[in-house]
Amino acid sequence: MPQRLVVGITGATGAVYGVRLLQRARELDVQTHLVVTPSGVINVHHELGLDRQALEALADHAYAPGDIGACLASGSFETAAMVVAPCSMRSLAAVAHGLSDNLLTRAADVTLKERRRLLLMVRETPFNLAHLRNMTAATEMGAIVFPPLPAFYHRPASIAELVDESVERVLALLGLQGAAPRPWQGVGAA
Repeated sequence: MPQRLVVGITGATGAVYGVRLLQRARELDVQTHLVVTPSGVINVHHELGLDRQALEALADHAYAPGDIGACLASGSFETAAMVVAPCSMRSLAAVAHGLSDNLLTRAADVTLKERRRLLLMVRETPFNLAHLRNMTAATEMGAIVFPPLPAFYHRPASIAELVDESVERVLALLGLQGAAPRPWQGVGAA
């Protein structure tokens, strides 16, 4: 059975992370299952110029957020992990409080209850107390909160390099074979 990855995309800024994750997963032969919220579709179009059809073409399988009867809604559908990239504060709150009101949040709930890896690339700044408490609650339930903060020690030359480094770190944290984050070599290393 191929590795299966659930990818959620919400309306927070940073749609490039979800799109690049889908592209890298395909390169790594990881089967992707995509759920995009309505605001996620708007944001992908605004930030990247992609419509729903072009976005869904990047995934192996795509589901409507209202399709609560889809395979992703059950723990019996085995997946390696789930990532929400980007993850809005609304989706974070729903995950943190177990509100499975759409397929994205239900799939996240299933991921947690089955003790699989759930990674939330939260996008907001600055954080208010509700954001911080929701991140704490999600972490206490087993999620990994991963704001896509760029690393500059590799001296990236483009936004694409910054995005790719975060995506590779996410893939590695999810335990997917073939992830290639660049490790810190220490000060003065070649």
